[in-house]
Amino acid sequence: MGFVIGLFGVAALGLLFYMIKQAFLNQVIETEVFLSGFPSSFDGMSLFFISDVHERLIHDDIINEVKGKTDIVIIGGDFIEKGVSLNRAKENLEKLKQVGPVYFVWGNNDYDGDFRGLDALLLESGVKILDNTAVSFHQVNETLVLLGVDDVGVGRDNLPLALLDSEDGFKILVSHNPDIMDEVQEKDNIKLILSGHTHGGQIRLFGWGIREAGGWKDRSGTKILISNGYGTRSIPLRLGAPAQTHFLILKKKYD
Repeated sequence: MGFVIGLFGVAALGLLFYMIKQAFLNQVIETEVFLSGFPSSFDGMSLFFISDVHERLIHDDIINEVKGKTDIVIIGGDFIEKGVSLNRAKENLEKLKQVGPVYFVWGNNDYDGDFRGLDALLLESGVKILDNTAVSFHQVNETLVLLGVDDVGVGRDNLPLALLDSEDGFKILVSHNPDIMDEVQEKDNIKLILSGHTHGGQIRLFGWGIREAGGWKDRSGTKILISNGYGTRSIPLRLGAPAQTHFLILKKKYD
């Protein structure tokens, strides 16, 4: 009996260390994303997408992997949470600014922290906040539009307002909460959505988790990324939903 209990203890300890390792991975998942109607002059544009940082300090290995080859950086919300200092947020911002121009959308946990201080820090750092607004990029008579909505879960989002702020062109939407996909209509002409929030369930047992697994979805021709995120909430453990960031290369799909 003692041997069995000891064996069980060793297995439990091994599982715990594995869950900690998954929670603190520093992986960049590189994906070529082929998009119908993507403007030819932007073919090969690269994005670094990171969401749900929470209280983690972004590791230099991640920065070094994407620095020098990234066109823009997008923070997908939950950059901080309650108890995370603005000094930590500033340190992470300084790292991300080494990679490229930074764009930001709010997440629910950002509002639990010092969101007024974070707002001021973002502005001082030259970060473009997409709070139901849009920004356009122009190249060879073609337009790429990046839209962002405020947090969906607490009712601050206003997709119609973001669309009103946008120009005609190829549209990419950033929303911390992937539930925004239920508000997107075909006429909005949004072809790519980037989101996080769910942590991929964070802990999945036999494939089951409290939230759906992260990854790519396709809805009526719109590609949707739901990232597992970089940090954790409540407990610094993951299982079946490892920490991740994303390096996306946008490519024109020739039908």
